[in-house]
Amino acid sequence: MNTTKSKKNIILLIIVASLGYFVDIYDLILFNIIKKESLESLHIDYNTYETVLFRWQMAGMLIGGILWGVWGDKKGRVSVLFGSILIYSVANIANAFVESIWAYKMWRLIAGLGLAGELGAAITLVAELMPQKKRGLGTMIIVTFGALGAVAAFLVSKNGQFIGDFISGVIHKPVANWQVAYIVGGTLGLMLLALRASTFESGLFEQAKQHNVERGNFFSLFKQKETFLKYLACIVIGLPVWFVVGVLIALAHRFLPEITGNTDILKVLPTKEMVLWSYVGLSIGDLTSGTLSQIFKSRKKVMFSNIIGIIIMTIIYLYGPVGSANYYRFIAVMLGAVTGYWALFVTNASEQFGTNIRSTVAATVPNFVRGGVLLITSGFEILESQTHSASISALIIGLICVSLAIWGTLHIEESFHKDLNYYEK
Repeated sequence: MNTTKSKKNIILLIIVASLGYFVDIYDLILFNIIKKESLESLHIDYNTYETVLFRWQMAGMLIGGILWGVWGDKKGRVSVLFGSILIYSVANIANAFVESIWAYKMWRLIAGLGLAGELGAAITLVAELMPQKKRGLGTMIIVTFGALGAVAAFLVSKNGQFIGDFISGVIHKPVANWQVAYIVGGTLGLMLLALRASTFESGLFEQAKQHNVERGNFFSLFKQKETFLKYLACIVIGLPVWFVVGVLIALAHRFLPEITGNTDILKVLPTKEMVLWSYVGLSIGDLTSGTLSQIFKSRKKVMFSNIIGIIIMTIIYLYGPVGSANYYRFIAVMLGAVTGYWALFVTNASEQFGTNIRSTVAATVPNFVRGGVLLITSGFEILESQTHSASISALIIGLICVSLAIWGTLHIEESFHKDLNYYEK
């Protein structure tokens, strides 16, 4: 009976975590879908602030990753799930009613702080609660379903006017589609809090509380060279993912006219549609990479294969044959598919370290990668201003990200069969 109850609890946890990551991705990617509409509606210069606001959101995630990670190791993983969702839900609803660039920056920062906690806590819980050889399946389901949140964000931003009409009738004020998208995201998060009450704490964390072991010391990751290099390796493995998402896809409106020699392509294929198709690919990729990891019983081999795939698809995208809008939709799907090792990447990070620091690692690693977008996009824009070519600039930045990821993959240990019931000293 206890075994049956345990299985039901784990299934419930995976369902709740999947829904949570669905809302997380919805809100995380939403700005890249509605940024043009929202900034023009507020009479804010789009070209000046499109990357600035995204950086504020990513800066919030960078800070939040540390805060939530340490909190998860000191106070528990479940409390992180509750607190992070509450914060980003409130922030997104508030973001729908901003009237200035400073208010927009503030709420993107606060939303980023909230968004930073969801994935790390969910992955840590699943990794510690599921059987050793099946925990990769749990994280695969969470991330595969969660990636579809970007699809939902696109559909709501495009077809949410009937919701806007209802809200307008209540508040007696016109509501634009971009505002509806923010309100829906925040509301979904608040609704999800009711399900969070059914989640339960990790047994390994409860055991750690009973032992005289220091928990959640973020700075301990930097005290020994071997530990620091392992931590750094876990981080850089994910850089190519956000190079693709944050540059090749999010800035597609800079690449497509240059690649095709035709600015009219943006009329039939706007950036937000490239985001949509890339996340369809991401969902497919996460499902595929998770399955392959179980078949080959390896995280490293599959992640390495994905990184090689990113090199190939980047070259095809930037320097391959010129095609139609449908061709670039397919390219977006393929770019998403080869970057679909995010679940393996975060799972691997959580498996590399002991229970007393695992939440800190699982939360900070993906958010340091997301925060790395600040450097990646800044580097891209500096190079673009010098080379006057988006394609050349992207290729240089991409090679740097991929080179670091290859080093990181070779440096870490294989963690597929690893027992997680241990502590870092």
